[in-house]
Amino acid sequence: MKKILYLAFIFFVTALTATAQSKLSTGVWRGILNTASGADLPFNFEIKDTAGRQQMTIINAGERFKVTDVRTTGDSVFIKMPLFDSEFRLKQQSKQLTGQWVRHLGERDVAYAFTAQHGAGYRFFASPEKPAYDISGRWSAVFGEGTDRDTTVGEFKQNGNRVTGTFLTTTGDYRYLDGTVSGNKLYLSCFDGGHAFLFTATLTDANHLTEGTFGGTPWTAVKDAAAKLPDAFSLTALKPGYSKIDFSFPDLNGQKVSLGDSRFKNKVVILQVMGSWCPNCMDETAFLVNYYKKYHKRGVEVMGLAYERTADFAKSQKAVMQEKNHFNIPYPLLITGYTNNKKETAKSLPMLNNFLAFPTTIIIDKKGDVRKIYTGFSGPGTGNYYTEFVETFEKLTDDLLAEK
Repeated sequence: MKKILYLAFIFFVTALTATAQSKLSTGVWRGILNTASGADLPFNFEIKDTAGRQQMTIINAGERFKVTDVRTTGDSVFIKMPLFDSEFRLKQQSKQLTGQWVRHLGERDVAYAFTAQHGAGYRFFASPEKPAYDISGRWSAVFGEGTDRDTTVGEFKQNGNRVTGTFLTTTGDYRYLDGTVSGNKLYLSCFDGGHAFLFTATLTDANHLTEGTFGGTPWTAVKDAAAKLPDAFSLTALKPGYSKIDFSFPDLNGQKVSLGDSRFKNKVVILQVMGSWCPNCMDETAFLVNYYKKYHKRGVEVMGLAYERTADFAKSQKAVMQEKNHFNIPYPLLITGYTNNKKETAKSLPMLNNFLAFPTTIIIDKKGDVRKIYTGFSGPGTGNYYTEFVETFEKLTDDLLAEK
């Protein structure tokens, strides 16, 4: 009898130990991804106990990206991102995590080494050097060299060592960048579960950033309060001879949908050319869900045309359904059958001239004519740019609704 009780006690203690080991320590963690270029990209996240389950919140400047699919078994940890079809496969020991971040890219998987330390609340340096300069303000930046150059606009705020902001391009922005100025060095990063951005540069003085690197791409920047991008309404248009757009793609249930359907007659229609893999598309989707709630009863329809990483309908359907459920999207999403390739998109929508970016937003009036095409999307991480976009977009909608 004593032996049985002893064995039962050992089993009970072992079970308690396994349970304690399987839970992640709550609080702030510092994660480090080893990127494709070989550089280490740090970001912070928080683990909380919520309703009997654990939840991860990824921290990037003002964004808090919640991840609810956190599973632990013994010393194994599996964290599945709610968007972008990626996951962490990890082992925990004490208050450390080691393993991989795995991206599922349609027909292939790509894995990156990952480690994390509990209790480290800093991003780049525990004790950064005193900043030599303050980079707050607007910058004109050039990425690339020779003929392969892309002009962007940087917008940053600095408080002590900490820097937040983003780079805006003609195709979208780099979302919520978060980082540090240490001495005369700038470090910025962002991780959203699908994309990992790391920027570094040297401040030669208060107005010049040099020796910049971004995933192997060199860049420089000059402080310029007047820096701006081309008008996003001017970059993509219909080809001569076209006034309308036409297509027929299946929705998530496999039913063909086109603009000729009765639900779109005499309505202002917003077409979002997007993909579940696209971070700026996610920001635009969040905007369009609220926009739809505000304008649908007044005569506006919204539709998403999804260009995925595979032409396999079932795989694309699964990825797009994940986005639909995450944002609770009330408008139809169509699977185009084409991959996330600009040339393929141009083939499927041959009336478009100079298709440049995901997302691209097509605004159609009540007569079915294309009135505006907006390239890219400046999300909430861009501050005033986003506010101005919302105001412009809603003013355009009000004007089109007022037309007879």
